[in-house]
Amino acid sequence: MFGRRRTTPLDSTVTVGSLTLPNPVMVASGTAGHGTELGAFVELNSLGAIVVKSLAAEAWPGNPPPRVHQTPSGMINSVGLQGPGVALWLNDELPGLRDTGARVVASIWGRSVDEYRRAADLLADADDCVIAVEVNVSCPNLEDRGNMFSARAETTAAVVAATSGCNRPRWAKLSPAVADIAPIAYASIDAGAEAVTVANTSLGMVIDIEARQPLLGGGGGGLSGPAIHPIAVRAIFDVYCEHPEIPIIGVGGVASGADAIEMLMAGAVAVQVGTASFADPRATVTILAELTQWCNDHGVETVRELTGVANPITRSHS
Repeated sequence: MFGRRRTTPLDSTVTVGSLTLPNPVMVASGTAGHGTELGAFVELNSLGAIVVKSLAAEAWPGNPPPRVHQTPSGMINSVGLQGPGVALWLNDELPGLRDTGARVVASIWGRSVDEYRRAADLLADADDCVIAVEVNVSCPNLEDRGNMFSARAETTAAVVAATSGCNRPRWAKLSPAVADIAPIAYASIDAGAEAVTVANTSLGMVIDIEARQPLLGGGGGGLSGPAIHPIAVRAIFDVYCEHPEIPIIGVGGVASGADAIEMLMAGAVAVQVGTASFADPRATVTILAELTQWCNDHGVETVRELTGVANPITRSHS
Protein backbone atom coordinates (compact mmCIF):
# COMPACT_ATOMS: atom_id res chain seq x y z
CA MET A 1 0.00 0.00 0.00
CA PHE A 2 2.75 2.42 0.95
CA GLY A 3 5.15 3.40 -1.80
CA ARG A 4 8.03 5.76 -2.36
CA ARG A 5 8.05 9.35 -1.17
CA ARG A 6 5.50 11.52 -2.95
CA THR A 7 6.06 15.02 -4.26
CA THR A 8 2.42 15.81 -5.06
CA PRO A 9 0.27 17.43 -2.36
CA LEU A 10 -1.42 15.12 0.12
CA ASP A 11 -5.20 14.92 -0.07
CA SER A 12 -5.90 15.58 3.61
CA THR A 13 -9.69 15.80 3.39
CA VAL A 14 -11.68 13.39 5.53
CA THR A 15 -15.34 12.45 5.77
CA VAL A 16 -17.14 12.26 9.10
CA GLY A 17 -20.64 11.06 8.40
CA SER A 18 -22.24 13.66 6.10
CA LEU A 19 -19.46 16.19 6.70
CA THR A 20 -16.26 16.71 4.75
CA LEU A 21 -13.41 18.36 6.67
CA PRO A 22 -10.24 19.80 5.12
CA ASN A 23 -8.02 17.71 7.40
CA PRO A 24 -8.41 15.17 10.23
CA VAL A 25 -7.06 17.25 13.16
CA MET A 26 -9.50 18.92 15.56
CA VAL A 27 -9.35 20.57 18.97
CA ALA A 28 -10.88 18.35 21.65
CA SER A 29 -13.72 19.60 23.82
CA GLY A 30 -12.75 21.08 27.16
CA THR A 31 -9.20 21.98 26.19
CA ALA A 32 -9.53 25.35 24.43
CA GLY A 33 -12.42 27.08 26.14
CA HIS A 34 -15.73 28.12 24.63
CA GLY A 35 -14.46 30.71 22.17
CA THR A 36 -11.37 31.95 20.35
CA GLU A 37 -8.88 31.47 23.19
CA LEU A 38 -6.59 29.28 21.06
CA GLY A 39 -6.74 31.76 18.18
CA ALA A 40 -3.77 33.69 19.58
CA PHE A 41 -1.59 30.72 18.64
CA VAL A 42 -3.38 28.88 15.82
CA GLU A 43 -5.38 29.94 12.77
CA LEU A 44 -8.56 28.23 13.84
CA ASN A 45 -9.87 27.83 10.30
CA SER A 46 -6.73 25.83 9.41
CA LEU A 47 -7.90 22.89 11.52
CA GLY A 48 -10.53 20.31 10.68
CA ALA A 49 -12.81 21.69 13.40
CA ILE A 50 -12.91 23.29 16.83
CA VAL A 51 -14.90 21.36 19.41
CA VAL A 52 -15.83 23.77 22.18
CA LYS A 53 -16.03 23.01 25.89
CA SER A 54 -19.24 21.16 26.77
CA LEU A 55 -22.30 23.32 27.30
CA ALA A 56 -25.48 22.66 29.24
CA ALA A 57 -28.84 24.26 28.56
CA GLU A 58 -28.21 26.58 31.53
CA ALA A 59 -25.09 28.07 33.11
CA TRP A 60 -23.21 25.65 35.37
CA PRO A 61 -20.56 26.60 37.98
CA GLY A 62 -18.47 23.43 37.84
CA ASN A 63 -16.47 21.90 40.68
CA PRO A 64 -14.58 23.67 43.50
CA PRO A 65 -10.84 24.24 43.10
CA PRO A 66 -8.26 22.92 42.69
CA ARG A 67 -9.44 21.59 39.35
CA VAL A 68 -6.34 20.52 37.42
CA HIS A 69 -3.19 18.64 38.41
CA GLN A 70 -0.24 17.47 36.34
CA THR A 71 0.49 13.74 36.37
CA PRO A 72 3.65 11.93 35.22
CA SER A 73 2.09 11.19 31.82
CA GLY A 74 -0.50 13.89 31.34
CA MET A 75 -2.98 15.57 33.65
CA ILE A 76 -6.06 14.94 35.74
CA ASN A 77 -8.93 17.40 35.84
CA SER A 78 -12.08 17.93 37.82
CA VAL A 79 -13.38 21.11 36.19
CA GLY A 80 -16.91 19.79 36.37
CA LEU A 81 -18.26 21.12 33.08
CA GLN A 82 -18.31 24.79 34.03
CA GLY A 83 -19.96 26.82 31.30
CA PRO A 84 -22.19 29.79 30.46
CA GLY A 85 -25.05 27.75 29.02
CA VAL A 86 -25.98 27.45 25.37
CA ALA A 87 -27.90 30.73 25.03
CA LEU A 88 -25.11 32.94 26.38
CA TRP A 89 -22.53 31.03 24.34
CA LEU A 90 -24.49 31.64 21.16
CA ASN A 91 -24.63 35.34 21.93
CA ASP A 92 -21.21 36.01 23.46
CA GLU A 93 -18.71 33.44 22.15
CA LEU A 94 -19.93 32.02 18.85
CA PRO A 95 -19.73 35.31 16.88
CA GLY A 96 -15.98 35.48 17.48
CA LEU A 97 -15.51 31.90 16.35
CA ARG A 98 -17.62 32.55 13.26
CA ASP A 99 -15.44 35.51 12.34
CA THR A 100 -12.32 33.31 12.28
CA GLY A 101 -13.87 31.06 9.64
CA ALA A 102 -13.54 28.05 11.93
CA ARG A 103 -15.74 25.01 11.62
CA VAL A 104 -17.33 24.72 15.06
CA VAL A 105 -18.64 21.64 16.83
CA ALA A 106 -20.79 22.41 19.87
CA SER A 107 -20.41 19.89 22.67
CA ILE A 108 -23.43 19.49 24.95
CA TRP A 109 -24.12 17.69 28.22
CA GLY A 110 -26.92 17.25 30.74
CA ARG A 111 -27.87 15.50 33.95
CA SER A 112 -31.03 14.05 32.43
CA VAL A 113 -32.33 13.15 29.00
CA ASP A 114 -34.54 16.23 29.12
CA GLU A 115 -31.56 18.51 29.86
CA TYR A 116 -29.78 17.12 26.80
CA ARG A 117 -32.92 17.73 24.77
CA ARG A 118 -33.13 21.35 25.89
CA ALA A 119 -29.45 22.01 25.16
CA ALA A 120 -29.82 20.54 21.67
CA ASP A 121 -33.02 22.45 20.92
CA LEU A 122 -31.29 25.73 21.78
CA LEU A 123 -28.78 25.04 18.99
CA ALA A 124 -31.43 24.55 16.29
CA ASP A 125 -31.04 28.05 14.86
CA ALA A 126 -27.32 28.52 15.49
CA ASP A 127 -25.10 30.02 12.81
CA ASP A 128 -24.10 27.70 9.98
CA CYS A 129 -20.52 27.72 11.27
CA VAL A 130 -21.77 25.19 13.86
CA ILE A 131 -21.39 22.15 11.66
CA ALA A 132 -22.13 19.43 14.22
CA VAL A 133 -23.06 18.72 17.81
CA GLU A 134 -20.96 16.40 19.94
CA VAL A 135 -23.21 14.77 22.54
CA ASN A 136 -21.03 14.25 25.61
CA VAL A 137 -22.62 11.25 27.31
CA SER A 138 -19.41 10.30 29.09
CA CYS A 139 -17.98 13.03 31.30
CA PRO A 140 -16.62 11.50 34.55
CA ASN A 141 -16.67 14.78 36.49
CA LEU A 142 -20.22 14.62 37.80
CA GLU A 143 -21.34 13.43 41.21
CA ASP A 144 -23.56 10.64 39.88
CA ARG A 145 -20.92 8.82 37.83
CA GLY A 146 -22.63 5.48 38.42
CA ASN A 147 -25.39 6.65 36.08
CA MET A 148 -23.10 8.00 33.37
CA PHE A 149 -25.21 7.69 30.22
CA SER A 150 -22.48 6.05 28.16
CA ALA A 151 -22.24 3.13 30.59
CA ARG A 152 -25.08 1.34 28.78
CA ALA A 153 -26.25 1.13 25.20
CA GLU A 154 -29.88 1.91 26.02
CA THR A 155 -29.15 5.09 28.00
CA THR A 156 -26.70 6.31 25.37
CA ALA A 157 -29.32 5.74 22.69
CA ALA A 158 -31.97 7.59 24.70
CA VAL A 159 -29.79 10.69 24.95
CA VAL A 160 -28.77 10.65 21.30
CA ALA A 161 -32.38 10.24 20.19
CA ALA A 162 -33.44 13.16 22.37
CA THR A 163 -30.94 15.56 20.78
CA SER A 164 -32.27 15.48 17.22
CA GLY A 165 -33.70 18.99 17.67
CA CYS A 166 -30.27 20.54 17.09
CA ASN A 167 -30.86 19.99 13.34
CA ARG A 168 -27.23 19.09 12.80
CA PRO A 169 -25.12 15.96 12.53
CA ARG A 170 -24.47 14.47 15.96
CA TRP A 171 -21.39 12.73 17.30
CA ALA A 172 -21.69 10.66 20.49
CA LYS A 173 -18.68 11.01 22.79
CA LEU A 174 -18.18 7.70 24.57
CA SER A 175 -16.31 6.49 27.63
CA PRO A 176 -13.47 3.92 27.63
CA ALA A 177 -14.63 2.74 31.07
CA VAL A 178 -16.98 0.03 29.83
CA ALA A 179 -16.66 -3.71 29.35
CA ASP A 180 -17.52 -3.58 25.64
CA ILE A 181 -17.68 -0.27 23.82
CA ALA A 182 -18.71 -1.62 20.40
CA PRO A 183 -22.43 -2.20 21.14
CA ILE A 184 -22.66 1.23 22.76
CA ALA A 185 -21.17 2.80 19.65
CA TYR A 186 -23.65 0.91 17.49
CA ALA A 187 -26.55 2.02 19.68
CA SER A 188 -25.43 5.64 19.22
CA ILE A 189 -25.57 5.34 15.45
CA ASP A 190 -28.86 3.44 15.53
CA ALA A 191 -30.33 6.31 17.60
CA GLY A 192 -29.31 8.95 15.08
CA ALA A 193 -25.65 9.86 15.60
CA GLU A 194 -23.51 10.09 12.47
CA ALA A 195 -20.24 9.32 14.26
CA VAL A 196 -18.74 8.41 17.63
CA THR A 197 -15.91 10.14 19.47
CA VAL A 198 -13.71 7.55 21.17
CA ALA A 199 -12.95 8.14 23.94
CA ASN A 200 -13.34 10.49 26.88
CA THR A 201 -10.97 10.66 29.86
CA SER A 202 -10.45 7.73 32.22
CA LEU A 203 -11.36 7.90 35.89
CA GLY A 204 -8.48 8.73 38.20
CA MET A 205 -7.52 10.32 41.51
CA VAL A 206 -4.55 12.01 43.16
CA ILE A 207 -4.11 12.03 46.95
CA ASP A 208 -2.51 14.94 48.81
CA ILE A 209 -0.45 12.90 51.28
CA GLU A 210 0.18 15.88 53.57
CA ALA A 211 -3.50 16.81 53.82
CA ARG A 212 -4.48 13.11 53.73
CA GLN A 213 -7.32 13.72 51.30
CA PRO A 214 -7.99 13.86 47.55
CA LEU A 215 -6.08 16.73 45.97
CA LEU A 216 -8.76 17.88 43.54
CA GLY A 217 -11.72 19.84 44.83
CA GLY A 218 -14.14 17.47 43.16
CA GLY A 219 -12.45 14.38 44.61
CA GLY A 220 -11.60 12.23 41.62
CA GLY A 221 -11.24 13.42 38.06
CA GLY A 222 -10.61 12.55 34.45
CA LEU A 223 -7.13 11.35 33.49
CA SER A 224 -5.93 12.51 30.07
CA GLY A 225 -2.75 12.73 28.04
CA PRO A 226 -0.20 10.09 26.94
CA ALA A 227 -1.15 7.78 29.82
CA ILE A 228 -4.50 6.97 28.24
CA HIS A 229 -3.42 6.87 24.59
CA PRO A 230 -3.13 3.06 24.38
CA ILE A 231 -6.55 2.74 26.03
CA ALA A 232 -8.10 5.01 23.42
CA VAL A 233 -6.36 3.21 20.55
CA ARG A 234 -7.72 -0.12 21.80
CA ALA A 235 -11.25 1.30 22.11
CA ILE A 236 -11.09 2.63 18.54
CA PHE A 237 -9.72 -0.70 17.33
CA ASP A 238 -12.53 -2.63 19.01
CA VAL A 239 -15.30 -0.42 17.62
CA TYR A 240 -13.88 -0.55 14.09
CA CYS A 241 -13.39 -4.31 14.25
CA GLU A 242 -17.06 -4.85 15.10
CA HIS A 243 -18.54 -1.98 13.10
CA PRO A 244 -16.21 -0.69 10.37
CA GLU A 245 -19.09 1.28 8.89
CA ILE A 246 -19.19 3.65 11.89
CA PRO A 247 -17.15 6.86 11.50
CA ILE A 248 -14.87 7.13 14.54
CA ILE A 249 -13.17 10.29 15.80
CA GLY A 250 -10.19 9.28 17.91
CA VAL A 251 -9.22 11.21 21.02
CA GLY A 252 -6.95 10.44 23.95
CA GLY A 253 -3.30 11.35 24.35
CA VAL A 254 -2.61 12.54 20.80
CA ALA A 255 0.65 14.47 21.18
CA SER A 256 2.40 13.82 17.85
CA GLY A 257 1.74 13.01 14.23
CA ALA A 258 2.63 9.40 15.00
CA ASP A 259 -0.05 9.27 17.69
CA ALA A 260 -2.63 10.55 15.23
CA ILE A 261 -1.58 8.04 12.57
CA GLU A 262 -1.83 5.23 15.11
CA MET A 263 -5.46 6.16 15.79
CA LEU A 264 -6.25 6.37 12.09
CA MET A 265 -4.72 2.96 11.49
CA ALA A 266 -6.77 1.54 14.37
CA GLY A 267 -9.95 2.71 12.62
CA ALA A 268 -10.48 6.43 13.18
CA VAL A 269 -11.34 8.82 10.35
CA ALA A 270 -10.17 11.88 12.29
CA VAL A 271 -8.58 12.78 15.62
CA GLN A 272 -8.94 15.37 18.36
CA VAL A 273 -6.06 16.94 20.28
CA GLY A 274 -6.61 17.95 23.89
CA THR A 275 -4.05 17.75 26.69
CA ALA A 276 -1.11 18.38 24.34
CA SER A 277 -2.42 21.92 23.79
CA PHE A 278 -1.90 22.74 27.46
CA ALA A 279 1.84 22.10 27.09
CA ASP A 280 2.03 23.71 23.63
CA PRO A 281 -0.89 25.81 22.33
CA ARG A 282 0.34 25.11 18.77
CA ALA A 283 0.24 21.35 19.23
CA THR A 284 -2.59 20.88 16.73
CA VAL A 285 -0.62 22.62 13.98
CA THR A 286 2.52 20.63 14.76
CA ILE A 287 0.62 17.34 14.79
CA LEU A 288 -1.01 18.09 11.44
CA ALA A 289 2.38 18.98 9.93
CA GLU A 290 3.96 15.78 11.25
CA LEU A 291 1.09 13.68 9.98
CA THR A 292 1.39 15.28 6.55
CA GLN A 293 5.15 14.75 6.46
CA TRP A 294 4.80 11.08 7.39
CA CYS A 295 2.25 10.56 4.63
CA ASN A 296 4.54 12.26 2.12
CA ASP A 297 7.50 10.13 3.21
CA HIS A 298 5.49 6.92 2.93
CA GLY A 299 3.78 7.53 -0.37
CA VAL A 300 0.32 7.95 1.12
CA GLU A 301 -1.93 9.76 -1.35
CA THR A 302 -4.93 10.44 0.88
CA VAL A 303 -5.33 10.50 4.67
CA ARG A 304 -8.48 8.44 4.19
CA GLU A 305 -6.51 5.40 3.06
CA LEU A 306 -4.98 5.06 6.53
CA THR A 307 -8.27 4.36 8.30
CA GLY A 308 -8.31 0.86 9.73
CA VAL A 309 -5.25 -0.46 7.89
CA ALA A 310 -3.89 -2.05 11.08
CA ASN A 311 -7.21 -3.73 11.85
CA PRO A 312 -7.65 -7.38 10.88
CA ILE A 313 -11.10 -6.74 9.44
CA THR A 314 -9.49 -4.40 6.88
CA ARG A 315 -6.62 -6.74 6.13
CA SER A 316 -9.02 -9.64 5.58
CA HIS A 317 -10.74 -7.67 2.80
CA SER A 318 -7.59 -6.28 1.15
